[in-house]
Amino acid sequence: MSMLRYKVVDVFTDRPFTGNPLAIVFDADHLAGEQMQAIALEFNLSETIFVLRPTTPEATYRVRIFTPGTELPFAGHPSVGCAVTLHRDGLVKTTDVIMECGAGLLPITIDDVHGTATVTGGTPTVEPALDPAPLLAAVGLTEADFVGPAPRKAGCGLPFTFLSVTDEAVGRLRPAGLVDNLSVLHWDAGRHEAHVRVLVPDAGVAEDPATGSAAMGLGVWLVASGLLPGDGLSRYQIRQGSEMRRPSLLSCSITATGGEAVSATVSGHVVQIASGEMIVPPFVG
Repeated sequence: MSMLRYKVVDVFTDRPFTGNPLAIVFDADHLAGEQMQAIALEFNLSETIFVLRPTTPEATYRVRIFTPGTELPFAGHPSVGCAVTLHRDGLVKTTDVIMECGAGLLPITIDDVHGTATVTGGTPTVEPALDPAPLLAAVGLTEADFVGPAPRKAGCGLPFTFLSVTDEAVGRLRPAGLVDNLSVLHWDAGRHEAHVRVLVPDAGVAEDPATGSAAMGLGVWLVASGLLPGDGLSRYQIRQGSEMRRPSLLSCSITATGGEAVSATVSGHVVQIASGEMIVPPFVG
């Protein structure tokens, strides 16, 4: 019987059983997309990442990333967790790698001393301001909870909508499954720190404990909203997952020129939790 080797790691944390769990499936070149989707549903984690041979000489390795419900072009915590694990296992020798994924060729720098990796996202994008009222209603909040600036959709390969509210409101929001890819946050300007909850029901995950792609998108939103400088490099961090008993810490940077974000990174620790083998699922399409 053909078997697949896998590992489970916790990402954006230095303590086991916190952060965002990730399943990594190795040598996945012979799997069809529907088989990968079946495996992701079996693990039932926020994301499962599959490691494949690259299709271009510029790439170190290629990945496909699945939630329990869909495939993603890019995601932050799988990118960080996979890079650190491949290096720890000796499957990647260098600490500067290029990951090929649906969002393109993305550079990752691995710190093998501290067990961290830094991912540079794709081209930043930001959309026009939105009315906060429908978003507030979708998560059980009111106009009194809104802080502003205006919500916008922003991202670096995977866009999210960013809704700024009071810190107390972040803790008591009620996900209703009515809005997808929504990051509800409170921004502490003095500390350059955000308290965040990210809702992704359409991906089969009601709430995510640590979301690297949204963390980079937050930097784009912060620059577009005038909360971070429009020129130069700014650093910030995100605390996420405490309401799910999965506290996570994401370290981020955003580079801007002329009032627009041009590059973003996210980094964090990776802790190994489990390893094993699983059977190859039949075609289930």
